[in-house]
This record gives sequence, structure tokens and C-alpha cells, in this order.
Amino acid sequence: MKTTVFLFGLMMCVGIAKGQHAQPTPWTLDACVQYALDHNLTVKQNELVKSQREVELNTAKNSVWPGVQASASQNFSFGRGLSEDNTYVSSNTANTSFGIGGSMNLFTGLRVKNNITMGKLNLEAATADCDKAKEDIRIAVTQAYMQILYQMEVCEVAMLQIAIDSAQVERLTALYELGKIGPAEVAARKSTLAQSRLTYTQAHNGLVSAILDMTQLLELESPVGFTIAKPDNDAYLPTNLPSPEQIYQKALGNRAAVKAEEIRTDCAKTNVALAKSGWYPTLSMNGGLVTDYYALLGHAGKGFGEQLRDNFSPYLGFTLNVPIFDRLETRNNVRLAQLQLENQQIQIENVKKQLYKEIQQAYYNAVSAKEKLVSSEVAEVSAKEAFELETALYENGKSTSTAFNEAKNNYLQAASNLAQARCEFLYQVRLLELLAGEN
Repeated sequence: MKTTVFLFGLMMCVGIAKGQHAQPTPWTLDACVQYALDHNLTVKQNELVKSQREVELNTAKNSVWPGVQASASQNFSFGRGLSEDNTYVSSNTANTSFGIGGSMNLFTGLRVKNNITMGKLNLEAATADCDKAKEDIRIAVTQAYMQILYQMEVCEVAMLQIAIDSAQVERLTALYELGKIGPAEVAARKSTLAQSRLTYTQAHNGLVSAILDMTQLLELESPVGFTIAKPDNDAYLPTNLPSPEQIYQKALGNRAAVKAEEIRTDCAKTNVALAKSGWYPTLSMNGGLVTDYYALLGHAGKGFGEQLRDNFSPYLGFTLNVPIFDRLETRNNVRLAQLQLENQQIQIENVKKQLYKEIQQAYYNAVSAKEKLVSSEVAEVSAKEAFELETALYENGKSTSTAFNEAKNNYLQAASNLAQARCEFLYQVRLLELLAGEN
């Protein structure tokens, strides 16, 4: 019978592989995570925001340079107008002007300096947001991966159930042909086999749904051919778990969500200084070169080149603006900036507390899953031994089909519980690593 069970299970595995068009190399968890990071649209959007912040920082840095511009104008005046000797005459005139000038801010109340600082902080915050999006993707992919793994385990248990019932149908059919049992017992066992196949179909549908969720998360065009590699259980089952406090302290230095809020706190502080710059005077410098050409229409005058040379005039000037009363606008801007800073300080504390709650929850879930795993392993071993003993008694006519079905169901339920406990513990352990900021 053991040979029959093995061959049936092997054929079922081959059938599933053919039905799913499995790839030669299944996807590992690391491969799924990396592919998601490379193709996920949310991550790409955050990368674009980061690029925008780089451009904004470059603009802020370039504001310290002077601005230079050239100009040219042509004017016609009909009637009384300004002549080339700067007197008004009653005649049609034409005026051509050329100039090149520039301006430079010498002191802006530290506004330029604070804008550059703000640009740097905004870029750092965008980088942290991008890292946070990647952390969220890692958690989502890990959860989807573990769900597939669990559904695979459920399918294996369902296949085992089919193999057991198929072997019993084969045995009872042989006994019926020998006239040792009636047809009712064979029919009952065939009904049980049909129910087992239905259970497998439901389990397989769950696996297909889990694979679909994963492929959509990875932005794959189709789930056809997608399969995962089972991890080494021993490599993912630590004997000791770090305390929530240890994980939390590590997370404070590693988690992008915390870094992003810390940077935004610095941004809020800089914004206060930026608002206060409205109280400071500003000083700017401007200078340039200009020249003109005048012509009285219908009258001969100096030539174009001669006038441009004679009218050439460089200039240099300084402008000082001292704020006296701006209708309390600057004062209110400072107050708003300070309120934003206080709100951001509350926000970062809220993020830290939420992170600690998540770590606590994941830790105690992992402890509970570990205890459940240990108990499930013991229960599975005991249920398997009981089932094997009951099978021997049943096949030798020393037990009833009711007792056999009960032992079988207990064993299959124990195997299912073990699969669930193993996957749950694997996920909780990996979740603790991700919450600590370990990629």
C-alpha cells in the first residue's frame, strides 16, 4: 500500500507541474522582493518624487549666482519727442536702445541659505519615503509569499488525503471482488474519495488565488508558470527571539519611516527660520551697460556706430529694503511655522509609538506561533502514529471504518495545523526582521 500511496502522490505532483507550466527555476523570496522593488509602480513614483527634489535643490543652490540679461528696444515718436541731445523737438524721431545688465542678492535675511537647507532636507525626506515604500513592498511580498507557501502545504495535505482514500478504495474493491465485503462499504469509501478530491480542488483554487495576488504585486502580466521555491525550514526557525525593546532600538536607527519623520522635523525647524527672515532687511546689487541711437526722421545726424559709442553708459547700483510694517504677515508666518513644528514633533512621537506597537504585536504573535508550532509537531507525530496503528487494525478487520476515518481525519487535521503553524512562524520571524529594518 505504501508503494501505491507514493506512486499516486508522485503522479499528482507531476500533474500539477504540467498544469501550471512550472518554470525550471522557482522564485525564491529574495527574487520576488527584488523583482517587486525593480518593477513596482509605487516605488517608481517615489523615485520620480526624489528626482524632483534633486531638481528643486539644484534650483535653490543656483539662486546664489547673479542673474544676467540682455535687452534691445526700438521706439518711434510722432510729433514732439526727445532728440539725441536730450531736448524735446517737434519732429518724428526714432530711438534704438541696447543694454546688458545683471543683479545679485547680497543679503536676503538668510532666506537663500535656509532655502538651500530646506532643499537638502526635502531631498533626504524623499529618499527616506522611497526607502519606506520599499520596506512596505518587502512586507507585502513576504506576506504573499508565505500565503502561497501555506496553500502549497494545504495542497500537499489534500493530496495525502486523496492518496490514502484511493488506496483504501483499491483495497476494498479487491475485497469486494473476492466476496469478502458488500458493495455498500466500497461505495462509502468512493464517496469519501470524491470528497477528498473536492477538498484538494478547493485547496488548489486557494493556491491559484494566492499566486495571482503575488503576480499582481510583482506587476507580472500573467500568473501562468509562476511557482515558488520552498525555504529551508531550519534556516528560518530561530531558537531564540530578540525582545521587543531590542528590536525597537534597532528599528529606530534603521526604519525609513522614522528617518523620514525626523527629517521632516528638521524641515519644520528650518521653515521657522525661513519665516523669520521676513524681519530682516535685504540688500541687492545691480549693474549693466546701455547705449542708444537717436534719429530725427528726415534730418541727417550722427551715424549709428558713432552714436552707440558716444552714448555708451555703464551703471552700478545698490538697493536696500528695510521692512517696517507688513501688516503682521511675517509674525503670523512665524507662528504658523512654529505650530507646524509642534505638530511634526507630535507626529514623530506617534510614528515611534505605532512602530513599537507593531513590533510588540509581531513579537507576541511570533512567540505564540512558536509555541503553536512545537505543539503541532508533537500532535502531528502522535496523530500519525495513531493513524498508522488504526490503518493496520482496519486492514486486518480488527477495527471499523468509523474508527479509521476518525484516525485519518485527526492525522490530516494535525498535518494541516502543522503546516499552518510553520508558515505563520516563518512569516512572523521575517516580519520582525523587516520591522527592525533588516532587508
